[in-house]
Amino acid sequence: MSSPGIDGDPKPPCLPRNGLVKLPGQPNGLGAASITKGTPATKNRPCQPPPPPTLPPPSLAAPLSRAALAGGPCPPAGGPASALAPGHPVERPPLATDEKILNGLFWYFSACEKCVLAQVCKAWRRVLYQPKFWAGLTPVLHAKELYNVLPGGEKEFVNLQGFAARGFEGFCLVGVSDLDICEFIDNYALSKKGVKAMSLKRSTITDAGLEVMLEQMQGVVRLELSGCNDFTEAGLWSSLSARITSLSVSDCINVADDAIAAISQLLPNLAELSLQAYHVTDTALAYFTARQGHSTHTLRLLSCWEITNHGVVNVVHSLPNLTALSLSGCSKVTDDGVELVAENLRKLRSLDLSWCPRITDMALEYVACDLHRLEELVCVRITDTGLSYLSTMSSLRSLYLRWCCQVQDFGLKHLLALGSLRLLSLAGETPVSALTLAVTTHPHLIHPPNLPSP
Repeated sequence: MSSPGIDGDPKPPCLPRNGLVKLPGQPNGLGAASITKGTPATKNRPCQPPPPPTLPPPSLAAPLSRAALAGGPCPPAGGPASALAPGHPVERPPLATDEKILNGLFWYFSACEKCVLAQVCKAWRRVLYQPKFWAGLTPVLHAKELYNVLPGGEKEFVNLQGFAARGFEGFCLVGVSDLDICEFIDNYALSKKGVKAMSLKRSTITDAGLEVMLEQMQGVVRLELSGCNDFTEAGLWSSLSARITSLSVSDCINVADDAIAAISQLLPNLAELSLQAYHVTDTALAYFTARQGHSTHTLRLLSCWEITNHGVVNVVHSLPNLTALSLSGCSKVTDDGVELVAENLRKLRSLDLSWCPRITDMALEYVACDLHRLEELVCVRITDTGLSYLSTMSSLRSLYLRWCCQVQDFGLKHLLALGSLRLLSLAGETPVSALTLAVTTHPHLIHPPNLPSP
């Protein structure tokens, strides 16, 4: 490059031109030299202010790299990144998009927060849409959320590709009809094999829709029907498949004894049954056979008002391997029914006797004497006497006392003998002093957030 004085360039000799600087001749006789701004030689320029002591000024000829902006390692100032020697640290992505860091960070957020975070950028969505972050969760879709309204007024089924990427194994559809279910099956590619659990709530599904759903969705092994009043017992006879291992039917007005007959005959591998039906009688519980006796381990009879102690007899003889039993809301079951349970179902780990007004402290004596493996117990309106019976249950881990207004400080002192107790729920009109005593004195009790802690 020629001297500015020779070519007539009016610019001062120390102003940069195209990222280059002309230095005057040095006394050592080496002559003029052209260097790139931002190199260590910058300190020799007489017309430039000295650089900051920590970092050299950025080069105009070589813009800052993405790694430099993110705080990562930058190539040395003496040459481009391509001239790095083997083994030199290479550029790393910014921390905000480093997948290794994000994979550990996103575990600390709730499901709702993850849905928001997935909208930040494509890199975050790519990490968050891994099935491991959504295991055990069930998306809930209302009927109005299944369609997009086009400008012409027509409806288009929504794209469910995001659900497929996250690998959801179950869906809950609310307020849907037979047509909505068919559209879901047609537009969700994984519905026929990949969906393991289906829950329909407050829906108008009919016998035909139920039959089509279970025929097309061959992967469904867990089924829940809640508040569906348009299907009948005939629909259960025509649609239930032997592959179903878990069934929950609640608040469906057309379900009665004949529904239990269909369940007992068509579901030989049934492991869990939850039933809330106001018209089911003791006769229905006699339909269970030895096939369910080997496979069924959980039975929940919720608000089955017509069930009496005779129905309990049928249960204990037909389902001897139960580990969880709920008689919540079975208002006609008495202490004698609990005695039958305690004497015959020795494998029970969980027993729910809530909202059974005819059950007294005597029932807890039967429970304490025979159910030595019981880990969870739910009961209501017991007294200090009932708690004294429970003091001998060394395996009890969770105790739910509902509306036990007669429990006093003296009765709760019996809980100190329960060395395995980890959770205590005192809901209702329990005296405050008794509640505080139970929470603050038990050595191993986990303190719920709504109860005082020591």
